[in-house]
Amino acid sequence: MPSYFRQVPDFEYVSRLPDAKIGDYAPLKNLFKKGKLREDIFQDLAFFTKYQIKGNDRPDNVAFEVYDDSSLDWLVLLCNNIINIQTEWPLPQQQFDDYMLEKYGNYDILYSGVHHYETREVKNSQGVIIVAAGLQVPSTYSVSYYDYFIDQQIDSGNIAVPITNYEYEEKLENDKRNIYILKSQYLNIVLNDMNEIMPYKKGSSQYVSEDLKRSDNIKLYS
Repeated sequence: MPSYFRQVPDFEYVSRLPDAKIGDYAPLKNLFKKGKLREDIFQDLAFFTKYQIKGNDRPDNVAFEVYDDSSLDWLVLLCNNIINIQTEWPLPQQQFDDYMLEKYGNYDILYSGVHHYETREVKNSQGVIIVAAGLQVPSTYSVSYYDYFIDQQIDSGNIAVPITNYEYEEKLENDKRNIYILKSQYLNIVLNDMNEIMPYKKGSSQYVSEDLKRSDNIKLYS
């Protein structure tokens, strides 16, 4: 399967380079010609399966493991609406640690500084959850409730648990590892759609071929 950018058609502009001759053109990839999943597929979870990114895996590693084709890395990103891989894909561990240290300044603030507080889980005598774990609360948050099963007022006291800066950032990073992958049996549907989306259609004065348009009119901005 050709890589994504090999499928993106070209657009030729009149060359404005200092040594350009009349009739010279500068070819560029038309990045406005963007592939996408059909809405009836993108909105239906039945077409996808959950996947957890392992270690320092990149999109091409995931594509190779799932589809046996690393050139389908673009499909992995497309299924999860990932546009900026630098911020929306989990970083390699060393790069993540370096980024955290740069962000927080030193190890004490990173590992000991409290980012916020979250609740610990509170259940009644029958195991019914009174307060769920993980709710962001003030540092002094406490709860008290009446347990009808034992006819008693319960005071759970302070149930706020400190979450360090590192724990907070690590959770955000780990959440990025949970993605969706298009099931292999639907792969041909998407690839056929791409073959329909990417080529240019006849009818425009700029049309040269299915993979090339040409423009004589271009306004340059300084």
